[in-house]
Amino acid sequence: MKLAILGSGFISRFYAESLVAQRRKDVVTMVYSRTEANAKKFADDYNIPHYTTSIHEAAAHPDVDAVIIGLSNDMHLEAVLACAAAGKHVLCTKPLGRNGAEALQMLRAVEAAGVVGGYLEDLCYTPKFLKSLAAIKAGSIGEVTWAKSRETHPGPHSDWFWDKEKSGGGAMIDLGCHCVEISRNFIGKHIRPVEVMCWADTRVHPIDAEDNAIALVKYENGAIGQFEVSWSFRGGMDLRDEVMGTEGTIWANNFLRTGFEMFTTGKGTNYVAEKAESSSGWLFPVGDEVHELGYSHMFTDMFDAIDQKREPAENFYDGYVVNAILDAAYLSAKTKKWEPVQLADWRGKYEQVQKQYQSFDDNYYLIKEEVLPTGEKKRILKHKKTGSIEVRS
Repeated sequence: MKLAILGSGFISRFYAESLVAQRRKDVVTMVYSRTEANAKKFADDYNIPHYTTSIHEAAAHPDVDAVIIGLSNDMHLEAVLACAAAGKHVLCTKPLGRNGAEALQMLRAVEAAGVVGGYLEDLCYTPKFLKSLAAIKAGSIGEVTWAKSRETHPGPHSDWFWDKEKSGGGAMIDLGCHCVEISRNFIGKHIRPVEVMCWADTRVHPIDAEDNAIALVKYENGAIGQFEVSWSFRGGMDLRDEVMGTEGTIWANNFLRTGFEMFTTGKGTNYVAEKAESSSGWLFPVGDEVHELGYSHMFTDMFDAIDQKREPAENFYDGYVVNAILDAAYLSAKTKKWEPVQLADWRGKYEQVQKQYQSFDDNYYLIKEEVLPTGEKKRILKHKKTGSIEVRS
């Protein structure tokens, strides 16, 4: 597959690194940047034959089959519309839009054009995430009741992130989009998000947008998705997920403390890991950052989806739902109330399942069973008819 990359900054270089790794057969044939010097340098660095300062030229180029968008949030809509007009498959970095309205416009554009719209949500392709999701789908932890995702770091690299108009917000639109989609996967994408309660504040940086936020997303089946995000966390990038189910629990530490630790006096100047704040003392490098952050699995799924004429695991509809949830979170942060998730296009289907409580015998439900330090077995029971709670040894 012949690919164009729109953008020459930090995320585009991550994408390029994953695309040229492992002797992949897919090749980057075109790069766009707003400045010719940056476009040429990117093209030289990755041996790309064509470069341009025109989004439309990049999308319509005959040597391009699919387009990867690694631009600032305010440019996503223009870029997606250009790809749709050119009839090119388009893979867009997160978040899809600055808000739900932009995301819905992009979704409708790719569907009308009959092209694949892939949502480049890399953290839903990390090895630990994929294994966790497989375990959940296999029923290993029962029904998911609470999914919690955390992403915190000292703040983004590029200046546009800090501009509320260009980005669409602050830490929530930047990091919360990851966390929301992680929780949606664990809880079940077919289950509708119904309302959000959010706290957000500008605690540290002199910006108009929030640099810290916490939110609860309530789903139709009663499950809760929780996210914690910060642009003022010190010590690197902390990516952690917790999933609680009726039959088990998953804890995943995806980045900061993964078992690879190194001490150095700082004599060397090597890159440590994304968002690392120091190159001396105890450090937490990442073995294969591109792979551990999900880029390898993500692009494999995206290109397979195009070849097989199917939707990728993360698509533009997912990006739209994420934006709608974040819209409700931003509103809740202002009103201090639970705010409904406004979805003009809902495609999920959830059927309420009658809860089946565990019976102890014909007359009682078993609430809990445990062994005390004395060795005695203790059972807490509820009478099926009267509702009385009893203890039985």
